[in-house]
Amino acid sequence: MVMVPATVSNNVPGSDFSIGADTALNAITDTCDRIKQSASGTKRRVFIIETMGGYCGYLASVGGLAAGADAAYIFEEPFDIRDLQSNVEHLTEKMKTSIQRGLVLRNENSSENYTTDFIYQLYSEEGRGVFDCRKNVLGHMQQGGAPSPFDRNFGTKISAKAMQWISKKLKETYRQGRVFANTEDTCCLLGMRRRALIFQPVVQLKEDTDFVHRIPKEQWWLKLRPLMKILAKYKTSYDVSDSGQLEHIVRNRPKESEGAAI
Repeated sequence: MVMVPATVSNNVPGSDFSIGADTALNAITDTCDRIKQSASGTKRRVFIIETMGGYCGYLASVGGLAAGADAAYIFEEPFDIRDLQSNVEHLTEKMKTSIQRGLVLRNENSSENYTTDFIYQLYSEEGRGVFDCRKNVLGHMQQGGAPSPFDRNFGTKISAKAMQWISKKLKETYRQGRVFANTEDTCCLLGMRRRALIFQPVVQLKEDTDFVHRIPKEQWWLKLRPLMKILAKYKTSYDVSDSGQLEHIVRNRPKESEGAAI
């Protein structure tokens, strides 16, 4: 048995990307661009946008980075009323500049109490007289549309490699008219790790998984979040001690258990 990651949430342990996530990300970015264009015609307006993703903040974080958001609230980074206050104060100062619009993204399950409605009402009240606020729940629009070129090619490559793996395993485990597939490496997840397609036994991924929230315990894209604040002109810094390395030159790729990537 081989499993391929296919979900817009991009929350599959053992894979940096999943089929469908790039298409959803394109839909979010395109919608945010349209909303920002709408906001350009109306001075001093802030939009609160809710994205999908379950408990995984990939869509909100990377979508916010691509769309130039001022903040993105996600489950992986808990926030409180002081963070909300800081964001409101930042937007208040921003309205004094030539860019008099704001964009805030929120993952649908980022907080049980700080809901999209709560954040919208808070921003509306605290920004009274300085900016007005609108909210937009993107909903299942993120799951529709034509697949992006990346998703089409990724789906083709990963499916072809999965079928090659199944054919090879059937030949290896076939004995006297029966198939004996009772080892760990006969049930794998085929995922992308640092641009390489890797087969990983499902049993080994158990320790890397948060089963309650259905997300990996470690997620690579969290390192990108400080960039959003820097681009939004917050007073912060970006630690390049780890992410600044050129991984395709300095770091060795993880060894593949089943041949090279296609």
